[in-house]
Order: sequence, then C-alpha cells, then structure tokens
Amino acid sequence: MPVVDGLKQPVKAGPKEFEGLHLVPVPDEEKPAEALKWLDYYRKERRSLVMAMESCVKCGLCAEQCHTYLGTRDPNNIPAGRADLMRKVYKRYFTVQGKLFGKLVGAEEITMRTLEEWFSYYYQCTECRRCGHVCPFGIDTCEVTMIGRQILYNIGMVPKLHAATDVAILKTGNHMALTPSGIVDTLEFLSDEIEEERGFRIEFPVDKPNSDILYVPSSADFFLNPDTLKGAAEFFEYIGANWTISTRITEAGNFGYLSDQTRIQRELVNRVWEEVARLGVKKVVWGECGHGWRAAKMYIPTMSDYPTKMRVPITHIHDEVAAYIKAGKLKLNPKDNFRAQGLPVTLHDPCNYARACGLVENLRVNLYASVTEVREMNPNREKTFCCGGGSGVLFDDPEMYQLRIKFSQKKADMIRATGAKVLCAPCSICKAQFHAMIPEHKLDVKLYGLIDLVGAALDFKGHRQV
Repeated sequence: MPVVDGLKQPVKAGPKEFEGLHLVPVPDEEKPAEALKWLDYYRKERRSLVMAMESCVKCGLCAEQCHTYLGTRDPNNIPAGRADLMRKVYKRYFTVQGKLFGKLVGAEEITMRTLEEWFSYYYQCTECRRCGHVCPFGIDTCEVTMIGRQILYNIGMVPKLHAATDVAILKTGNHMALTPSGIVDTLEFLSDEIEEERGFRIEFPVDKPNSDILYVPSSADFFLNPDTLKGAAEFFEYIGANWTISTRITEAGNFGYLSDQTRIQRELVNRVWEEVARLGVKKVVWGECGHGWRAAKMYIPTMSDYPTKMRVPITHIHDEVAAYIKAGKLKLNPKDNFRAQGLPVTLHDPCNYARACGLVENLRVNLYASVTEVREMNPNREKTFCCGGGSGVLFDDPEMYQLRIKFSQKKADMIRATGAKVLCAPCSICKAQFHAMIPEHKLDVKLYGLIDLVGAALDFKGHRQV
C-alpha cells in the first residue's frame, strides 16, 4: 500500500482500470478545482450534506462509538474529524465567515493534499452509520463519506479494488467477473455436494423462463460462501418454489453504491428489471448482502430506466424464510443441523440490515428456529458494531489489510465474549471480512451465513424429496 505524504492509502486505480470504465481521470493540477465544482453541486443536491457541514458542534459523542477510531486512535477517524476534512473546504468556499476569516474559523483552501486526505480517510470509513445513531443532531457521517467518494471517483481517484470491481460489473453484472459457464459449472458442483450431504439431489435452475422467483445471490457465494447458495436452494426446494438464478445478475451487492452511484449502481439496477422482463419473473428475492440489500431496497424501485408497470415486488430471503416459519410451514430440526452441530451460535447484525433496513428481528426468528443455542452479542441489533470491512474496505495490500484487522478489534472482542463456537454472519462482505479476521484474532469459531444454517436445519423426512 502506498503512503502518500504520510497518509496510508489503498492502491489507486491505473490506466487499465480507467480504460475498462471508459473514464479519463482529471489531471492532478486540475483536480482541486474540479472537486470543488462537484462539492458545490452536491451541497445544492443533498440537504443531508449541508446538515452535516453546518450542524456539528464537536461534542465528541461519536468518537468512542466508531470502530475505526477505537482500532486506530487516529483523530481523523473520529466521525466528526473525518467530516471536518470536507467541512474545512465547505467553510472556506460556501460560508460568509469562512470567506472573510479563513483559518480563524477552521476554513482551508482545497489542494491536492486535501484530496489525498479524503482518499485516505473516506476509504477507511466503513459507512456503518453508527455515528448517526448517537449524534444528538442526527448527523450521518456516512453521507459525507459517500459524497466524498463520489467526488473522488468523478475526478479519477478510485481504489484499484473498487475500480476493478466496477469494470467486472459492466462486463458481467457481478463483482467477481463470473461467466455464464462458470456459474453453471459451480452450481452443478454444489448440487453434487448437496447430494453427498443429504442423499438426494437439488438442482439450481439457471435462466429458467416463466419462473415465479428470481433469486439474486452474492457473487462471493460462488467462491467464499458456497453453503449460502446451498442453503437458499434447500429452502426453495422445501417450499416447492418455481425459481431461478440469472447468469446476468448474480450480484446481491452493489459496489456502485460504494463508489459510483450514477453509472455503476444504475447498471445493476437496470439488469434486475431486464431479467425480470426476460424471464417473466413475478418476485425478486434478494440474497445475503447488507449494503446490497440497502441499495436494492432504497434504489431499485426508483433508480431505473424501466417503467413502473414492468416492476415486481422485491423481498429479502430472510423475510421470506421468517414468513414461512411464522406460518408454521417450515419443519426445522435444530438438533440435526449438520452445519451448527449442536454448538452455541452467535449472530452478527450487519450494519446495513440493522441501521438502514429494519432487518433484525426476522434474522432472529430464523436463527433461533434453526440452531439449539444462540448467544447474543452485546451490543446488538441497531447498536451493533461493524465487522470492520463494510463498504468494500476489503483491501489486501499489506498496511491497509492491517487497518482492516484493527477496525475489527471491537467486533472480535464482542464475539469472544459470547463463548460461541459458530459465528453467523448474514452478509457477504461481513463474511469476507470474517474469513480474514477470525484467524488474525485467533477466534475459535466456525463461520456461516444465516441461510446456510436454515437450510441445514430443514427436515426433509417425509417431504417430497425423500
């Protein structure tokens, strides 16, 4: 990871990535002026940004509530301090006192150093929104971070990870650049695994016309979390669903939401509706991804080029499962859950589910019905702490990787305190972070998604498959 003028930063995207994005970066000498134009645009466009810029009184309540600050003790990782990196510029150019008195009121000129600080710290924020829940004024620093990232994207300052992922989205409709043949081959292999585990085969329908349900998994499930795909298939098989997976939209996440909310995010939004029309789908069921569900729930109904009459309901798989459990239509046997194996389980509440989507109680409906013992973390639900990898802060370059581990210290302490032996993380980015975090913090836990555990607890005895 490069260190620019003393700032730890992720590796920046280069010519190859920008060529794939069909973008031309702004020359360095023009970047400050161009960034200022974009800041002016967003302050007029977003009331939330103006509120964040003008309402903070530096009370300090957000400091001890932020896992990035707790892990690094860097003042610029205090949410108010992180927002100040932009607020100083805002004051200088858009307030009377800043124009008249400059540094006396904390106002500063925008320079390349300013933008390098934004690039460093806005990609250390995981956009978990915990600061917004403790702020007496309701200031959500996530809004500042996201707008800061978009401005940086617009002028050509993008982490290589995010840019490469965005290129993959444009090419394939998923983060991992999965091809249709690769998708089919992986799902056939998972069908073989289910047959070995259960003694009968469950097929994964792919691009099936006239399907009632389009299931949108995370592309990471094809690499890191295959049990999540198997759990979803087990659930759909159990309820006798007419469902399918589309090779054009195998992505429950949306890195555009974390980098470029204009073109890249819209690409995945439109692909969903295109596949709904192509396959004659009646309902879309979203897979396990926290920020992806936030982006889908908030933006897919509105950020689209498709008319309202072509749209269908969009739900989350855990709301679907919970509805069946509450109606008594799923036979679950926690004692025979071959993934949990009777071990105590603790639940990680993904930040976006908990603080943006209201998805906390149904997670528990599903988990408590599927395993023999649940040990809650403290704090939990809306007060949860981030895994430390949210918003795509999954950098592998050495120093940034170490920051990821520091960011996860609070969550590691919470997991360890439960004494649980199984960690349930119903979000693909959280799982990607935990795959690294568990060995780094020497946590003695197995990692699963929630639909993994639901699927393993389904009792098929006497059911139509056996």
